[in-house]
Amino acid sequence: MQSIAQIVENIVKHRPYLSESLAAGIINISALARMILPEVRKSVPKEVNAGAIVMALNRLAPYLQVREQGQLNKLLNNMGDIILRGNLCDYTFKNSSSLLGNHVRALGLLSGEEDIFYTLVRGVFETNLVVSDSAEEVIDTNFQEEQCLFKQGGLSSVTLKLPKGNILQPGFYYSIMKELSWEGINLVEVISSTNEFTVVVSNALIDKTFVVLKNIGRR
Repeated sequence: MQSIAQIVENIVKHRPYLSESLAAGIINISALARMILPEVRKSVPKEVNAGAIVMALNRLAPYLQVREQGQLNKLLNNMGDIILRGNLCDYTFKNSSSLLGNHVRALGLLSGEEDIFYTLVRGVFETNLVVSDSAEEVIDTNFQEEQCLFKQGGLSSVTLKLPKGNILQPGFYYSIMKELSWEGINLVEVISSTNEFTVVVSNALIDKTFVVLKNIGRR
């Protein structure tokens, strides 16, 4: 049988905003205890009062604070280079049997252009393509028989080179997205690989996005 402390930790752990607020000491412990009391009672056969939950939360808060400042911040403070790209265009096509063939043909036509940005992500039902706007004519011509669900120009991207171990750290991507969300930055696309993370935004937001990502882990 789980203890009250273990049950409380599980509840907090599965609510990122709650976990972060508790670690930062900006949440009313008594109010939180009353809020989660019914949930705790469902998991404990004996009678539980709010006081026991307050004690569990007070013991949990320092642990969360150490964890936040330890493992996660160590990774965030070791971000690599930041790369900016401007003049991008974003496409979304409905998947079809001919789409990949058109993609290969377009890549062949653009292979001699060294500085071009070209990222394709194939989903279950649709495929996203972000390219330099200098390739717009090639894309429009080679994909003209495809069903274009979305197209937007006037975009820029910021790419972060990520530290090793980022995929093993819970909350790593959440920390990046949280900073962007708090600053009111709307993301057009998010593109990631094992050691790179790219966000695509409108040209008007590129300076603000760069500053936010540059300062991650330094607050």
